Amino acid sequence: MTAVPQTMRAAVYRGINDVRIETIPVPEIGPGEVLVKIDTCGICGTDLKKIHTGSHSAPRVFGHEMAGTIAAIGEGVSGFAVGDRVMAYHHIPCGQCFYCRKQTFAQCETYKKVGCTAGFEASGGGFAEYIRVMEWIVRGGLVKIPDDVSFEQACFIEPVNTCYKAIEMLGLEGDDTVLVIGQGPIGVLLAALARRTGATVLTSDLYAERHAVAAKFGLDRPLDARGDVIVEARAATEGRGVDVALVAVGGNALIQVAMDAIRPGGRVMLFAATQHGEAPFDPAAVCMDEKTLMGSYSASVAIQDDVSRLVLEGAHNGFDLTQLISHRFSIEDAVEAIELASNPQPGSMKIVIQPEVR
Repeated sequence: MTAVPQTMRAAVYRGINDVRIETIPVPEIGPGEVLVKIDTCGICGTDLKKIHTGSHSAPRVFGHEMAGTIAAIGEGVSGFAVGDRVMAYHHIPCGQCFYCRKQTFAQCETYKKVGCTAGFEASGGGFAEYIRVMEWIVRGGLVKIPDDVSFEQACFIEPVNTCYKAIEMLGLEGDDTVLVIGQGPIGVLLAALARRTGATVLTSDLYAERHAVAAKFGLDRPLDARGDVIVEARAATEGRGVDVALVAVGGNALIQVAMDAIRPGGRVMLFAATQHGEAPFDPAAVCMDEKTLMGSYSASVAIQDDVSRLVLEGAHNGFDLTQLISHRFSIEDAVEAIELASNPQPGSMKIVIQPEVR
């Protein structure tokens, strides 16, 4: 293992729509903490919303879908060693509060604290060369990566957890028909996980290129989002409407589409509605038609082991998530990476930042 440098390159958020490539100090670690050298960090839609809306103070270094190698270990750390290949969750709950007892982990005050940083206010830090992983994350949210699994595959553990949580909440059955609106990386993950339950899965997107990626995961019921998705959903279900619709696109107008696409007694799962606002829907559809509008946000510690097995074993067992990666950028080109991720193109899917890419 090479010596840890004193400084590193990072994509630093300095204000709304203002990210700059800077040289900053490598973060120092304390007892119970580890320093991880980042190999791969995916760009998530929540990172982009923070950059574009100014919801968080500056300066910060975002990025939380990350995997790399332990470069240094603090006093008292057990179970990990320098050189271990790991991925780090950036949120881990306390396990003891009211919300943890109810398994609503994302509402735990400890969970809401971010336990990984590249410096400044803790915000993940994956858009940098090194991150400091804090003590409670080391204890509960640091996952070892086998030598035969790529960092690119492992960086999907956190986003897969968020999707797996939503699918588990739905309790899908083999005779269910599911519509997933949006086939970006998250939409494909949701659809692929829904398909694994035995349900019939319809996927909706504007771009044939995205449907082609989805097809690699066995998703063979594509709908053109420029057509009438509601009519198509009913045609596939003897006129009833689908049992479940998942909204994997951040557009409140799609909530009504999803509500109209489900059958009486069906359910709509909001997955990308992370911005506050107003979204009209027909209250009689909830009351008289007994339709359910529900949501799922962030990851669940209760399914971490299952998700780790799924992703790490899936690398060699039909769940190769690297197929979702369309673009790889170095830290020096991270602003360009964020720009592309913010303005998706037909051929762009998961975009990752890899400090050593040149």
